[in-house]
Amino acid sequence: MKIKYVVYAIIILGLGTLIYYRINQNKEIKNSGNGKKEATVVYGKVLVPQEFADNLSLPGTLEANEQIEVRSEVSGVVEQINFEEGASVSKGQVLVKVNDIELRAQLRQMQTALGLASENARRAKLLLEKEAISQEEFDIANAELKSAQSRVQLIQSQISKTVIRAPFSGKIGLRSISKGSYISPSNMIAKLVNTSQLKITFSIPEKYAQTIKINQQLSFSVSGSKELYKGKIYAIEPEIEVASRTLKIRAVVENLEGKLIPGTFANVILPLEKLKNALLVPSEALIPIQNGKKIFVSENGKAKEIIVETGARTDKDILVTNGLKAGDTILTSGVMSLRNESPVKVKLQN
Repeated sequence: MKIKYVVYAIIILGLGTLIYYRINQNKEIKNSGNGKKEATVVYGKVLVPQEFADNLSLPGTLEANEQIEVRSEVSGVVEQINFEEGASVSKGQVLVKVNDIELRAQLRQMQTALGLASENARRAKLLLEKEAISQEEFDIANAELKSAQSRVQLIQSQISKTVIRAPFSGKIGLRSISKGSYISPSNMIAKLVNTSQLKITFSIPEKYAQTIKINQQLSFSVSGSKELYKGKIYAIEPEIEVASRTLKIRAVVENLEGKLIPGTFANVILPLEKLKNALLVPSEALIPIQNGKKIFVSENGKAKEIIVETGARTDKDILVTNGLKAGDTILTSGVMSLRNESPVKVKLQN
């Protein structure tokens, strides 16, 4: 029985010693930290106002200044093809000649009928003066003369359409006909494109609609080239597209060297107003949240969470339009693990 009591005493003494040790250890930890969490080391940057050229980067499409599908207005056999595929042509140059033998035969027939009608009208006038015919007979003779004149003019018009000319100077594309082919107005001969001047069509968000002006300059680049081209806005759509909430704009660019090709994708850089006191923050400092973006600033040794509004961006920085002020120390690294009011030790960057 005595051994049993000795064992119980040893167990109780051991538990008491363990509890005492844990209590002292917790007190030491609490006293060593004075009840404070260890500060997290982060990098930061003091916001300094700077000039910022706000630009919009937009997708656009290059279009020919003038472009048509060359077609014949009359049906017939192709007699001549007077252009080389892919060559430049001048305004008024004959491109294609359609055989007009039948039309000329019809013209001679109509001219003969016109001569007869003209003579009948002359005789009717003389007879009317002598009161040998009635006014009605004279009017009929004159009507036949005018009808014959109209038929001649119609045939002459059709003959003139057998000669197909370039309506403007430009570059003609690949032909889809051959000499001896029978063509009609439904057959496309080739495409004619004026590439000396091109149009750029693009759309901007409606919130920027009031900032765009006629004759405003822009720049753009195309795939496969590092060159930056210049253009000028010359037309603005008078209404917002309801489906996309955008405004369509068209600019013009000179292409005298022929480097630009219609149909090419263009990355348009549209300059907006210059901001003299802009606040730019590194993109890695922003944290996406459900209702927008937030950023941490250092205030009294603690991280403070601020909801911000942003605007345009560059390769590295983003324009903050609301939420921050000049002189704020923003935290730029290690921010994903921070919480509001977390103690921080900031190392400033340039």
